[in-house]
Amino acid sequence: QVQLVESGGGLVQAGGSLRLSCAASGSIYTTNAMGWYRQAPGKQREMVAAITTGDSTNYADSLKGRFTISRDNAKNTVHLQMNSLTPEDTGVYSCYADGRANGYPVRYWGQGTQVTVSS
Repeated sequence: QVQLVESGGGLVQAGGSLRLSCAASGSIYTTNAMGWYRQAPGKQREMVAAITTGDSTNYADSLKGRFTISRDNAKNTVHLQMNSLTPEDTGVYSCYADGRANGYPVRYWGQGTQVTVSS
């Protein structure tokens, strides 16, 4: 089992920045890629960014240039730096980690952290 705890969400004005963190604990040796999804009110969940153990990154096209994902393997933590935030970035941001359990692929999720961007 892997436990993920997000932090860093909150209220910010448009144009501001936030840095989300996701700390992994438990059987973290099983984790591979980690990343973030978000869900805005009334909308489907969407992928935000992902990073592999080799630091290869992937972003939603609409977020490239504003969001940066990074990984601190020594601290088992993934960060999401979000800049130039707009009200459209408001939502619940959830961290995930891909791993294996009993030989099968599994995706672990954090509880989510609220990000609210005011206009």
